[in-house]
Amino acid sequence: MRKRWLNQKNSFFEVHFLSGDNMNIIPCSIKTLKGLYDISGVEVGQHFYWQIGGFQIHAQVLITSWVVITILLGSVIIAVRNPQTIPTDGQNFFEYVLEFIRDLSKTQIGEEYGPWVPFIGTMFLFIFVSNWSGALLPWKIIQLPHGELAAPTNDINTTVALALLTSAAYFYAGLSKKGLSYFEKYIKPTPILLPINILEDFTKPLSLSFRLFGNILADELVVVVLVSLVPLVVPIPVMFLGLFTSGIQALIFATLAAAYIGESMEGHH
Repeated sequence: MRKRWLNQKNSFFEVHFLSGDNMNIIPCSIKTLKGLYDISGVEVGQHFYWQIGGFQIHAQVLITSWVVITILLGSVIIAVRNPQTIPTDGQNFFEYVLEFIRDLSKTQIGEEYGPWVPFIGTMFLFIFVSNWSGALLPWKIIQLPHGELAAPTNDINTTVALALLTSAAYFYAGLSKKGLSYFEKYIKPTPILLPINILEDFTKPLSLSFRLFGNILADELVVVVLVSLVPLVVPIPVMFLGLFTSGIQALIFATLAAAYIGESMEGHH
């Protein structure tokens, strides 16, 4: 004869099965189940928020983003407010940066690159300065009521916003040049590929945002861990490597953004 009953004791349920001389006990913790059920509500880290009307604003990202924008605008104003026939060092530097962005845009977009130089340049410079600010500026010495300051690109909200702007840009580029015939790319070379071609437009912003966010976050975490373990010598080459990879990530993002825009204007490849 098989019998089964439930016994509740100290927040545990025990289910007993009796079959002859054999007894199996299956413990199941209510607390464990509740923890698994509530895992989606776990918040990693603390953040500093502003409450504006009915909206909750992620303030620490806005603060650092405004600092980066101020640095960019201030540098440009100081360097080019009085252009010289014989360029100064600052003017030479910014002309070189502009030429680099123009070459990058022309390579990826093609002959119609002109209108897209400001967009690609803004993406590249904002990400580049944001990444470097995380390594060069002492954000963490500024105390906040909650959370701490870090590079804007250290937050997934920033990288997702940049990726969505890129998506909107290449949709606009394709539609402005081809009109509604732009959507024919989804059924080329065969309508069977329609789901895959649609999925591609969702994976592009995901890959852009998570690649940038993951690399910047990982770099800062590595530096923090090394500083806590070996505070004097070892973190220095890692910090220089972080500056290099930060620049590379800005270049990769801008290159892919320009490539997506060029692809939408030329056709599906």
